[in-house]
Amino acid sequence: MSALFNFHSFLTVVLLVICTCTFVKMQFPAILEQKTGFRGFFWKAARIGERLSPWVAAGCFAMGVSIIFF
Repeated sequence: MSALFNFHSFLTVVLLVICTCTFVKMQFPAILEQKTGFRGFFWKAARIGERLSPWVAAGCFAMGVSIIFF
């Protein structure tokens, strides 16, 4: 089943995108400098990961626990 139709999978994909974009921005900041266009979406995801890092970390932990046990 596609991640678009399964809410649990959709949340997993969103958390992975946020975490990956944040990591890439920290390691290679020149890649995500554009704030508009296609790269702008990833810049916004990295910004969410930077600003809400405790909540994103808690979400990743909860998602990991739910994937392992449920």
